[in-house]
Amino acid sequence: MTAQGIRAGLRWLLGLCYAAAGSLHLAAPGPFLKIMPGWVPEPDVVVALTGVAELAGAAGLLQGWSRGLRYAAGLALALYAVCVWPANFNHMAMDLARPDGGLGLAYHAPRLAFQPILVWLALWTGEVTRWPLDRAHAK
Repeated sequence: MTAQGIRAGLRWLLGLCYAAAGSLHLAAPGPFLKIMPGWVPEPDVVVALTGVAELAGAAGLLQGWSRGLRYAAGLALALYAVCVWPANFNHMAMDLARPDGGLGLAYHAPRLAFQPILVWLALWTGEVTRWPLDRAHAK
């Protein structure tokens, strides 16, 4: 399989995952509100807007007529993943502070470690970067 074929397949996978996450943010915001850092104003509005952002990013990645729109969606989803990272750290801190230890480090550590990969995946599938899988064209 070519790098372009892998990119297309992963773009679809990422787009569908973001579409599902965006739908959940809008349909069932409760779990997302629970992990929101206390310093975030209007958490219910922020959760709804993150759902809309995920759906828009997914639509941008999955559409087939504009490479520029895929590029913008990949860049936006990468920035989005960086911006929501504090909520993931907050979720870990809150969860591990529970008397039963919550979901534990076995859940939270891989989730936090995967975030930079998610950022790269958005950039790569959106064709913002070719690194490292297409070195022949990288100069």
